[in-house]
Amino acid sequence: MKRPVLTAVLALTAGLLTVPAPAQAAPVATTDARTETAPSQVLSPTPYQGWNTYFGLGGNFSEQSVREVADALVDRGLAKAGYDIVWLDGGWQDPEPRTAAGDLQADRTRFPNGLKPLVDYIHGKGLRAGIYTDAGPYIPGKCGLGSGGGYYQRDADQFAAWEFDAVKVDFLCGIAADLDPKTVYTEFAHALRNNASGRPIIFNLCNPVTSPDWGNYPEEQQSTYSWTYAPAIAQSWRTYTDVGFVGDIKFKDVLRNYDANARHPEVAGPGHFNDPDYVAPELGMTDEEFRTQMSLWAVAAAPLVIGSDVRKLSQTSVDILADADMLAINQDRAGVQAVRVGPAGTTETWVKRLADGGRAVVLLNRGESPTVQTTTGAKIGLSGARFTVRDAWTDRVTESAGTISAAVPAHGAALLRVTPARGLPGVPHVTAGLPTVTKVGGAATPANATPVLAGGDEARVEVAVRNDGLLPVFTPKVTLATPAGWTVRPLGTAPLLLAPGGHATFAFTVTPPASATAGAASLTATTSYEVLGHGRVTQRSTSSLIIAPVPPDGNVVLSHHTWISATSGWMSPTVDLSVGGWSPITMLGQVHPTGLGVASPSTVRYYVGDRCSRLTALVGIDDAVNNVGPEGGTATFQVVGDGKVLFDSGVVTREATRAVDVDLSGVRVLDLVVGDAGDGGYNDRANWAGLNATC
Repeated sequence: MKRPVLTAVLALTAGLLTVPAPAQAAPVATTDARTETAPSQVLSPTPYQGWNTYFGLGGNFSEQSVREVADALVDRGLAKAGYDIVWLDGGWQDPEPRTAAGDLQADRTRFPNGLKPLVDYIHGKGLRAGIYTDAGPYIPGKCGLGSGGGYYQRDADQFAAWEFDAVKVDFLCGIAADLDPKTVYTEFAHALRNNASGRPIIFNLCNPVTSPDWGNYPEEQQSTYSWTYAPAIAQSWRTYTDVGFVGDIKFKDVLRNYDANARHPEVAGPGHFNDPDYVAPELGMTDEEFRTQMSLWAVAAAPLVIGSDVRKLSQTSVDILADADMLAINQDRAGVQAVRVGPAGTTETWVKRLADGGRAVVLLNRGESPTVQTTTGAKIGLSGARFTVRDAWTDRVTESAGTISAAVPAHGAALLRVTPARGLPGVPHVTAGLPTVTKVGGAATPANATPVLAGGDEARVEVAVRNDGLLPVFTPKVTLATPAGWTVRPLGTAPLLLAPGGHATFAFTVTPPASATAGAASLTATTSYEVLGHGRVTQRSTSSLIIAPVPPDGNVVLSHHTWISATSGWMSPTVDLSVGGWSPITMLGQVHPTGLGVASPSTVRYYVGDRCSRLTALVGIDDAVNNVGPEGGTATFQVVGDGKVLFDSGVVTREATRAVDVDLSGVRVLDLVVGDAGDGGYNDRANWAGLNATC
């Protein structure tokens, strides 16, 4: 980026927090007069909402299944909450996508009546309809459908004649044909805006091509370049690759897409929004992780398009999607996208300026353990000495004397709406921390890791409570609930009060029985305190820990032992096969009968319980990467015991392997960690071959 442009971007980004909301969106990047296609009306002044077939139904959806989802959107209250676009992604087209006359046609088996009756049905439910095509020419074997090759105006007219309200335009055919995205998307936008029916149609520009996730492509062909031209021609534009795979959405990839989406907040505004891809309940994330995605997408002013099958969603997921406070932040008429305040890291603060002058704040915890996070009114761009804090997810309304804090679980986020306070003092802003395991058997637990207990282990659990309000709170009390059969013993005595700015830590000794079942367990803290004029106030907070499986015994192949948890950059770790399970573990031409195959980044965790003395393995890149191409295929390998690095391979390429021989004496929890070597995870298929433990 040239320095004058960088200076302008920095100035605009600062303005997202300090400049009053303009009556109209500021000018953004445009094309020249011959290709300018900016609409005269703002089609989507706030981020549009809806549902898309891609992640939840895949490519084999039918008229009947789409009708059922439209019904579910209405029946489950999601349409009323704003999710009103029913969007057909790739797969609606016939195996012969065009008729002899050159018109697009739907699959004649799954849509025997064509698309117009389906669109009419969707409209009859009070909903809008969306459809999919590609900016490139149809290339069999490369992509399923394309409007390139002279069909832009014909297809735009067809979509309008079918009465679609939105079009997603992909770039799979485009990249296969080596086209320039700016040129072809501008041409398509012109055709769409000049359709023969004069129908207003939302344009979602969907170029998912990125490096390093797709390989090496020129900057101008990547999604990370769309911000330079898309705001002038589209209502939204994808800012990175897909947020996951069909049926497999990982939290780390949600964070990856959010971070990429956050690079250019200055180009977002009413009618044109950065698009980090779909929201994805129950496709691989926990409820907590999905709530974090919704918090981030809300402050990003991102389109909210559900990727899951809404017919099957739990009520918890529906409630998260339809939360009124969260949606009000996303739909704020100023259309401002959040920026990070302070440094990047495991914990972060993101702030979105709202039309009423207040701020939406996300306190984000990317880490593996709960934490209390804080910011101040001044840091988020507000002046004054008193602030009303509304928690979007709990609906709790409190008053802060300046410090704004929240207890944030692992992979969690607090979503707060903060405004200057007026009138009589309100309920003090008291933060009741989540139960945190600080020691197991007298040893401190590793930072940023889910605690692991074995049956019979004695753990210290702490709950931190702080008062950031104007008024004191009296007789604070914390109780701790555990699974049946556990023992809990309070430590110390509670203070009589917490003055403004005061804090206290409540500690407990917790012991699971020797027969405790391996797997996840929960600790729930109930914190209560007296507030003058408001009675006794209660908060509950819950955190998770792991009850360990039985440790290995004897000389064992560790990959055959039960792991605590296992992640892979894509798909899942595979035992005795390269990642994906497609071939034996093979490095430098040698086949290894046992081990783990993973894609970077990856962490596989085992409980060895201070029972093992040695770990040996051979690590490297699987030969299968050579079938893909010369790009990527680099990784780093670490063996970590109780948070301490015991082995570090450095960068490993496909031309070499590294031998591992590690002393495991005294180690309880073992992590096998694979990194991407700093060049992204493209084509990184890594192996832990052998993986033999002496226990």
